[in-house]
Amino acid sequence: MQKILFLFPGQGAQYPGIGSDLISEFSLAAEIYDQASSTLGYDMVALCNDATSGDINLTKYTQPVLLTHSFACMQVFLQESGHKHHPGFSCGHSLGEYGALIAGGALDFESALKLVSARGECMGKHGGGEMLAIPLSEDQLIPLIEPSPCEIAACNLPEQTVVGGWPEELDQAILQIEQMFPGKPTTRLKTEGAFHTSHMFPAAQEFQTHLNESNLTKPKIPVASNVTGKFHDSEIDSIKHNLYLQLFKPVRWHSNLMTIAEQGIDAVIEFGGGLGAGNDPAEKRPNLAGTVTRSYRRLSPRPAYQSVINLKTLHNALEKFADS
Repeated sequence: MQKILFLFPGQGAQYPGIGSDLISEFSLAAEIYDQASSTLGYDMVALCNDATSGDINLTKYTQPVLLTHSFACMQVFLQESGHKHHPGFSCGHSLGEYGALIAGGALDFESALKLVSARGECMGKHGGGEMLAIPLSEDQLIPLIEPSPCEIAACNLPEQTVVGGWPEELDQAILQIEQMFPGKPTTRLKTEGAFHTSHMFPAAQEFQTHLNESNLTKPKIPVASNVTGKFHDSEIDSIKHNLYLQLFKPVRWHSNLMTIAEQGIDAVIEFGGGLGAGNDPAEKRPNLAGTVTRSYRRLSPRPAYQSVINLKTLHNALEKFADS
């Protein structure tokens, strides 16, 4: 049996029209979106199809939207593949860690949805600052970041790091990077705050109550922790504590991927979200493909990568896994 890693993207992979193709094709997807609407008290389909208000990009809505889409993509894939391909490991980037916990059997969909809704509310309400993606390693940035008010927010690849801070602090960091590392372009990220830095500590404090009351259980498979870069242990209180820390500590994404690689994996499937221009789901590309491909390019044998983010990629994945 293949050892498969199920992956889930984080914030930034949302777009108007997300999930519309799956809903029109599969009653299971429509039922999942209906369940999300009933759980949260607003029309999830209407929110996802709203291309004018911009509400889908508000953190309090973005997070439930992406969790719902990721869960629908995973469930439809499992259904259409005859429930033959289950994960041996699961991992998610930031918000995606909650999708990974669902895949790992530690949370049911409704409980996870309530958690990420509360998480998004807290982060949107208490957020401050902005984020900046830099094509440099954490070690290269530390001498620049440590004396400044900016903080490391995510280590996505050895040569791709995200920092957070107030806008004027990031402006100063850009100037320093241009001087110290000429030719290294930086990218301002569209977020409501400096996620995974101390700017989110008030949000984490408020969110902790929701975590403490959640019915999270021991995962049935290894689930990666963004905070440690390793697998969550089996203690439920420890998992909840790491999810609390995750709001204001860096995402150790590359470490997550390499920790899983050490266990040996045959294939990777990314569920949910989508990047790229246009609002047609068919125009979208997967969020995490680049980091997965670059992290695993030297593995031998290299794990096969597939995504399930729309109808086209679903059919591609079903075809690839048909004989395995």
